[in-house]
Amino acid sequence: MISPHGADALDPRIVSKNEDRKALLAEANTLPSIVLNSAAAANAVMLGAGYFTPLKGFMNLADAMSVASDMRTIDGLFWPVPVLNLCESIDTIDGATRIALRDPNVDGNPVLAVMDVTSIEKVSDEQLDAMTAQVFGTMDSSHPGVAVFRSLGRYCIAGDIHVLNFSYFGEEFAGTFKTAGEIRDEISARGWEKVVAFQTRNPMHLAHEELCRMAKDRLHADGIVIHMLLGRLKEGDIPASVRDACIRKMVDVYFPENSVMVNGYGFDMLYAGPREALLHAVFRQNMGATHLIVGRDHAGVGSYYGPFDAQAIFESLPEGALEIEIFAADHTAWSKKLNRVVMMSEAENHAPEDYVFLSGTKVREMLGQGIAPPPEFSRPEVAQILMDYYQLEDRKAAVGE
Repeated sequence: MISPHGADALDPRIVSKNEDRKALLAEANTLPSIVLNSAAAANAVMLGAGYFTPLKGFMNLADAMSVASDMRTIDGLFWPVPVLNLCESIDTIDGATRIALRDPNVDGNPVLAVMDVTSIEKVSDEQLDAMTAQVFGTMDSSHPGVAVFRSLGRYCIAGDIHVLNFSYFGEEFAGTFKTAGEIRDEISARGWEKVVAFQTRNPMHLAHEELCRMAKDRLHADGIVIHMLLGRLKEGDIPASVRDACIRKMVDVYFPENSVMVNGYGFDMLYAGPREALLHAVFRQNMGATHLIVGRDHAGVGSYYGPFDAQAIFESLPEGALEIEIFAADHTAWSKKLNRVVMMSEAENHAPEDYVFLSGTKVREMLGQGIAPPPEFSRPEVAQILMDYYQLEDRKAAVGE
């Protein structure tokens, strides 16, 4: 099986032994504490689940700046995005060397992790600007990732962490949320060697389904891991529970047995385009995938990135930066001429009117009205789940809920 990134073995920061966890929780209740923001909490969950191997905790400012500018830590580890614990105030932990990190996403803010603090540094305007521009490629506050990143605070708290739980993901998405180690174990149990990962934050329509098939067939892969983001998204995106139901229905009905795994991970979307595509590759390698599908506008938003920027960035990496490979894909759509889904760059003698295209706005309008998109766009079983969701949302809006 493919090796984890930068290590011989995964290093999940979760405290796995029950007695150790109880002892650490008891200690945590005596420690100075802070309530994390959602971005830092998501980083803690990813560290706990082994997806961020070989990192042991949150970066200091020097590493963060080095990663932002050169995609390397000070020690030379390839890493595409700073992994930070930023906060607005350090009043409750000033001078502390060991602190409790509390969960902002669970009622009562229970302890999520214990942190050994190695430094607390103030981030300057110039440093924040540099990291923003280098990671997101823009300073535009309308970019959802930029807006979140610049709102997190100016104190950078660095150090190793010991994670006590996986926040709300384990219970709310039981059966879907999996650690990197759990996915590796299942890949091994299925006897898969070559594994394709598909990243999604949306329900999968017919074109996505066929893209997974294309990648599996062309790479002669043993299986596909459809790996969905379960954390925070921008306003208007479809909730994870609905996406989960859609994807599972599609897999159950339309894929052969033992060809697809459906899992999720606890992270908040960055919408950082090329840099986030690299991060996706890092933690897919850690979970055991040998290939990652990187399609048009991967991890992007709006028009901030070129359609194939997320593929091009992999071509510029130094040799050995990553072991995982990508399956570079163009936009896929139903061809009226060929009567099947095609990769548009491969379809000869096609004009735009030869494809079935529906805008996201049009699809949402249809679903809200109880109208299923055409079968060339979406499987009817998936469309029904989405219609039920949008009609429920419309009813809630009508009564002011």
